[in-house]
Parts: sequence; C-alpha cells; structure tokens
Amino acid sequence: MTTGQPVTAPAAQPGLGSAGNHQPANLGDILERVLDKGLVIAGDIRVNLLDIELLTIKLRLVVASLETAKDVGIDWWESDPWLTGDDGGVREENKQLRARVAELEAASSRDEEDG
Repeated sequence: MTTGQPVTAPAAQPGLGSAGNHQPANLGDILERVLDKGLVIAGDIRVNLLDIELLTIKLRLVVASLETAKDVGIDWWESDPWLTGDDGGVREENKQLRARVAELEAASSRDEEDG
C-alpha cells in the first residue's frame, strides 16, 4: 500500500542513545526484578541538641522474594511466634507463673496475719 508520501523512521528520543527502540519497563517488570535480586534501603535519623544526641532511629528495609531472602540467610518469618501461631509454650509457662505468684501472695498474706 502506498499513499504517495515517503516513509520516514521515527526520530530518536533524547537520552536513549543509539538503541532508539528502547521500551520503558512496566511496573510488573520492575517489581519482578526487585524481588528476584532484592533491594536494601538503610538510613539513620539522628536528632541532636547542642551536640547531645537526643534520638537515633535506624531504618533498615529489605524488599525481596521469600526465595531470594532465604538464599541470603533471612528467614525470621519461619520462627516468629506471631506469624507461625506457635507460642513455644509461652502460654503454659505464663499460667504456671501466675499460679506461682498467686501462691506466694497467699503465703505472704497468711504470714502477715500470723505475725
């Protein structure tokens, strides 16, 4: 099909170099790359007054897939009682400690009544 007008190549966009046909990455591609390789953001916030440190906040953020995190040795979610539902016997220990405290308080109040 010819229309009588010459066909011209699109003008190269500034900043793309000689490639010219570079497609911008979509959000899914970027997210896949970040999760595959991992991303670490670290920073410190310090509040000083007259050279006296009043507050320090250390921020550490790791964004990675679970597989990538495991590969670098990060697997805290596997043993976190809040996430696993395993309290590690903390509830039973808590009941025993409460019973022991009640016994000690009862013994203490008996001693005060006798003495």
